[in-house]
Parts: sequence; structure tokens; C-alpha cells
Amino acid sequence: MTDITQDNLYLLLPSKVSRIAEMLSEDTGASVVDALRRVYNSELYRKLEVEETKLWHEGPVALYEEIFTENNPV
Repeated sequence: MTDITQDNLYLLLPSKVSRIAEMLSEDTGASVVDALRRVYNSELYRKLEVEETKLWHEGPVALYEEIFTENNPV
């Protein structure tokens, strides 16, 4: 098994981003394209693309909850 590094992390991100965007689209009624833009422009994505944060370990539901909270603070 290959170790995840900053150099290969980009290989994991599309599947996570697409699932988060799908959930965001379903819950908010936004188009998938708009949901993808929200994900890629989010603070969550900036953290997710940094290997040291280890957010790539999280599943899409946990990541979705974080981005939903980011967009809808209590």
C-alpha cells in the first residue's frame, strides 16, 4: 500500500468532493455545479487539500457536516 503524501493526496480528493457536492446539492436544491463550486471554494477544501490536517481520513458524511456547518453557522 502506498503512503498518502502531499504529492499524491490529489488522487483521493475528487471522490470525496463529488460525494460532498452531491449531498449538498440534494439538501440545498443547488445544482451540482454550484455545489461543487461551494466545496472547492470552502475553508474545508483548503484544509482537505493539506495532507497534514489528515481530513482525508474522514468519510464524506463527516466532511459534509463540516462544510454544512461552515455554510450555516449556529
